[in-house]
Amino acid sequence: MSTLIDLAGVTKVFGSGAGAVHAFGPVDMTIEDGEFISLLGPSGCGKSTLMLMIAGLLSITKGEITLADRKVTGPQTDIGIMFQDNTLVPWRTVRGNIDLQLEMRGIDPASREDDVEELLRSVHLQDFQERFPHELSGGMQQRAAFCQAMVHKPKTMLLDEPLGKLDAMTRENIRKDLQSLWMQKRPTVVFVTHSIEEAIQLSTRVAVITPRPGRIERIIDIDLPFPRDFDVKSSPEFTAYVRETQEIFRNYGVI
Repeated sequence: MSTLIDLAGVTKVFGSGAGAVHAFGPVDMTIEDGEFISLLGPSGCGKSTLMLMIAGLLSITKGEITLADRKVTGPQTDIGIMFQDNTLVPWRTVRGNIDLQLEMRGIDPASREDDVEELLRSVHLQDFQERFPHELSGGMQQRAAFCQAMVHKPKTMLLDEPLGKLDAMTRENIRKDLQSLWMQKRPTVVFVTHSIEEAIQLSTRVAVITPRPGRIERIIDIDLPFPRDFDVKSSPEFTAYVRETQEIFRNYGVI
């Protein structure tokens, strides 16, 4: 695999002078084309800050980020991005929200009709495409948001705790959908989470981030076969990864 995202000395400080808050870094890291990497750490450690800097939505105080060999200096329009709170507009149907992403990029939705239908089927929303967001459960809304983020076929997806507000059963079902989409399309995924089990279940690698100022304490290669269903959590290999990660956070007094 080739390097898609490169972080060199990336640091973020909010404010200046006596009131400055050193939020993140410095961090050096490379993210390979087609991998699924999780940024795992406690609340306030800078996980989301790093994701926003990769997206070009937040300026870098020091260092440099390159995405597909281009220096990130502003918002990146060729990525897919998703937050904990979905960005569905209430006055459009599921299909209308997905089409909106295409319209904003100057793409005729009719030219992507087959792609949209395939995406909707992949997350079991084909029968709900004419429903409005308020008519859907939270899990269905997040599935629609996944389609919204994927419809323009981005090579890079940035996901900021997209499952954080869902109940345990819905989270497990959407993890399965997300894993299937990644296995089929192979975008590069940067996934922000504070769930150890979620990171290990989904990722090819897990970047363990320290409490503020966030730094990468360790990057753990997750050597488990895909697809990883619910049963993988009872395997001794999975348990060993959980214990290794927990030990890092115990050393920092996080757990």
